[in-house]
Amino acid sequence: MSNVNISSDRMTRRIRRIARIWGAVVIAVILLILSGYLWNLVTTGQADPYAVEDYPPIENLPPLFAVLSALGLGLAWRWEGIGGAIAVLFSLATLPVLLIHWPIAEGFPRYLIAPYGTWAVIALPGGLFLASWWRSRKQAVSRPKA
Repeated sequence: MSNVNISSDRMTRRIRRIARIWGAVVIAVILLILSGYLWNLVTTGQADPYAVEDYPPIENLPPLFAVLSALGLGLAWRWEGIGGAIAVLFSLATLPVLLIHWPIAEGFPRYLIAPYGTWAVIALPGGLFLASWWRSRKQAVSRPKA
């Protein structure tokens, strides 16, 4: 019976490791994008000189939610449950915005990559953090006290 706990603990560690590596990559990419905008703002005075005038303000929500999801992934390194929940919550909040502003039926094959594929890449490590938190919590409850 002890082999079951060892293998499940090993699986939890694997899930946590995958979530941390994937989350670190997502955080690095989002920080790279933000640093590019910040550098452009400092050097030229505009964050995005190629931005179109009079675009709908709803287009600002997905990048903002992506940054907040990355913040949740960073928090998940210390507090898996809270950080994973923040990442998943803001990723799920992005979905209705994407479905309203960029209907998937209009540009079906192209929209699966961006923006919907990007949303999934950000949401999945949050789900993995929640899964590892749930498994470790469940294991802590099921362990007999010595």
